[in-house]
Amino acid sequence: MTDEFFSNLLRFAEAAMNAEYSELRKVGQVLAREISEHDPQMGRRFKSCLNKRGVALQTSGYAEMLPIDSKSRLPLIEEQAWPDSPIFLDEKGQNIFQDFLRDAQNFDVLASKGIASKLSLMLSGPPGTGKSLLAGHIAAHLGKRLYVVRLDSVISSLLGDTAKNIRSIFDFIAGKNAVLFLDELDAIAKMRDDRNELGELKRVVNTVIQGIDSLNPSTVLVAATNHSQMLDPAIWRRFSYKLEIKVPDCNLRGALWDYFLGLESNDSNLSKVLAALSDGLSGADIELYALAARRKAVINNEGIDFLSLARKIISEGRGISEEEVLKDKKKFAMTLINEYGLKQSEAAELLGVTRQSVSNYLK
Repeated sequence: MTDEFFSNLLRFAEAAMNAEYSELRKVGQVLAREISEHDPQMGRRFKSCLNKRGVALQTSGYAEMLPIDSKSRLPLIEEQAWPDSPIFLDEKGQNIFQDFLRDAQNFDVLASKGIASKLSLMLSGPPGTGKSLLAGHIAAHLGKRLYVVRLDSVISSLLGDTAKNIRSIFDFIAGKNAVLFLDELDAIAKMRDDRNELGELKRVVNTVIQGIDSLNPSTVLVAATNHSQMLDPAIWRRFSYKLEIKVPDCNLRGALWDYFLGLESNDSNLSKVLAALSDGLSGADIELYALAARRKAVINNEGIDFLSLARKIISEGRGISEEEVLKDKKKFAMTLINEYGLKQSEAAELLGVTRQSVSNYLK
C-alpha cells in the first residue's frame, strides 16, 4: 500500500469519528478503488459498506431533520445510498455525462473565470432506462449525498400545500453539499397552457421554477421525466445540460446481459444472441430476466438455461406460451434465423445442437 493510501485511511477515520457522511463516502470510494486493485472481492465488500445508511452514526446522536408534509407528517425527501450497479450509456450519453461531471468537479475554477453554468441536468426517456441510477452515479462521482424527492408526499390533496412542500424542499437543499434528484418532474411541472389543468396547479409550476432559480449556482440538481413533451418550456430552460436516455441498442444490450448474467468471455457469443432477441427491452427489463435466470440456476444447482431464457423473452414479447414458442427445434431454429437475424452457428449454440443440424432444419 502507498503513502497516499494510508493518508486517505487517516482521513476516512477522522470523517467517521466526526460523522461526516459526505467526506466518509468520498474518501471511501478512493480507498475502495485501491483495495480492489489488490483484492477485488474485498473491494466490493468495502463498497457495500459505504452504501449503507449509517445507522451507527444515527445511534450516536446524529439525526438529520428532513422536511415533512404538514398534514401526513411524511418526509418530502429521503437520502439514498449510492448505487452498486454500473451505468450503461451510448457514446453520446457517456460524453454528456462526463462533461457534466467535469464541469461540476471544476466549478470553482470555471466560476473564477466567469464561465461556469448552473449544475442542472435533465434526464428524459422511457421507464427502466437508468435515469435514477444515473443520478446516483453523479452523487457517487462527486462524493455528495443524494436526496430524492418523494412525489407521493409532495403532491398533497390540498393544492396550496403542494406549493408549500416544494418551497420546503428547495429551502432545505440550499445549504447542503448534496445532489437533489427530482424524479418524474412532469407530475408537478406540466405545461402551463394545458387547458385541462387547474389554475392552482399552474401556480405549482411557478413555484418549481422559482425554487430552481433560487438555488446556489454550485448546487447539483438532477431531474428526470418519462414524458418530456409534457414539461413546461420554462422548466427546460432552467437546465444547462440535457440527456435523453433511449432504450439500449444491440451493443448495450449485450453489455447488460454480460453484466447481469455474470458471463465469462467464453459465453460472449450467447450474450450477442440474447441481445438480438431482446430488441426493445429496457435495461431494467434485462436485469429482471437475467437475475431470474441466475436464481433458477442456483436453486437447481446447475448452469444458466439459456434456451429457456430465450424462449421466455420471445414468448412474453409475443404474448404466447413458452411451449408454443418451442413446439419443435426445427421451427424454433427457423424463427431465430429468419425473424431475429441469428447466424446458424448462434442458433445451434443456443439450441444445443450442431451447426449441421440447423443447416438440415433449414433445408
